[in-house]
Amino acid sequence: MDRISIYDELSRVERDVVAGERQLAEQERLVLELKRQGENTANAEAELERLRECQRHRDRDRQRLLSLLQP
Repeated sequence: MDRISIYDELSRVERDVVAGERQLAEQERLVLELKRQGENTANAEAELERLRECQRHRDRDRQRLLSLLQP
């Protein structure tokens, strides 16, 4: 993979990381709201864990790409 391709992919991953952080924050707010209302949070918490796992994957991708750019 050449440096330009790595930078292009890193740019995409960075955008995905930012979007993922937004999704996580929204889902965390939903879980808190459901708890506040005394609602069942099982599905919302399962979705939150899925989103966290996706974010961990994006973070690993970002670190992998950054390591490829190191001299």
